[in-house]
Amino acid sequence: MTNHNIIECDVVIIGAGPCGLFAVFELGLLDIRAHLVDILPKVGGQCAELYPEKPKYDIPGFPIVTGQGLVDNLVEQIKPFGPTFHLNQMIEALEPTGTPDAPRFRVTTDAGTVFETKCVVVAAGGGSFQPKKPPIPGIEAYENTSVFYAVRKMEAFRGRDILIVGGGDSALDWTLNLQPIANRVTLMHRRDEFRAAPHSVEQMRALVASGAMDLRFGQVTGLEGAEIEGEGSALSAAICRDAAGETFSIPCNTLLPFFGLTMKLGPIANWGLNLNENLIPADTEKFETNVPGIFAIGDINTYPGKLKLILSGFHEAALAAQKVHRYVYPDKRLTFQYTTSSTSLQKKLGVA
Repeated sequence: MTNHNIIECDVVIIGAGPCGLFAVFELGLLDIRAHLVDILPKVGGQCAELYPEKPKYDIPGFPIVTGQGLVDNLVEQIKPFGPTFHLNQMIEALEPTGTPDAPRFRVTTDAGTVFETKCVVVAAGGGSFQPKKPPIPGIEAYENTSVFYAVRKMEAFRGRDILIVGGGDSALDWTLNLQPIANRVTLMHRRDEFRAAPHSVEQMRALVASGAMDLRFGQVTGLEGAEIEGEGSALSAAICRDAAGETFSIPCNTLLPFFGLTMKLGPIANWGLNLNENLIPADTEKFETNVPGIFAIGDINTYPGKLKLILSGFHEAALAAQKVHRYVYPDKRLTFQYTTSSTSLQKKLGVA
């Protein structure tokens, strides 16, 4: 590969979810510009891809904010630092080319993009995530017309007859969120026990008791519908079986199976990091891994007392940025400053 295809940079952030986006901000305050790589076609990670309209209540300063709303604010916040995004790409190879005191890495994506960088910040959430698909024969023909594994725009489901399958938080959350706008919602689970938040289960049972929705027990074994020319198939009913082996049919034109996500680290597993159950151990001083110059923030990392909260990832990004600065500017003394009082930081943000 010729040199003009190689991007020289200070840091590559793997993952453009909330933690990766906030890392851009913390690095930008220290005069470090970032390139971000994400396998998804847009920024925002799971917040934008799986839960764009799901409300969040534990983001400091926001009594309530949707997943997409949080992402939009983060993108606005980092505009002064001009990050470069490389979307629809996955990191394929990472080769150390420096030393522990002066790390450098050659990072290559599956699209042929090559970075020569001093530091790498892994903010990949759970890695490359894919929905677990139910073992229903012929389900592929209905995907994206009648079968969906994520809710990206609630309005698209207005007036629909929806069958939601699952017993976890996603299934219960979307049952409660879609019930007011759907024509009819039916929730199906294998048994009358749920893994979701108790309050959500109570709300669902109240809706069932009032006749506002249906609750059935069993599993989907087949789908009925008609082919739409050039578009796949339109669902008309789901064929189900209960614990006693009895078969029954549920009329519906939309199926939302929420069986969780399959997390795949992909090539990250081959980078020489000391993995612990598919998570990357990091220290709590600077969130650096066992490889100097590679940092791990957000849900991808693990350490004693780790909480998988977005606000924890923001904290981790701030401390990681301090150590990245030492690698990028080894001869430059770093003086800690507050954005509220530092005119130099305010100039960087364009507010001075």
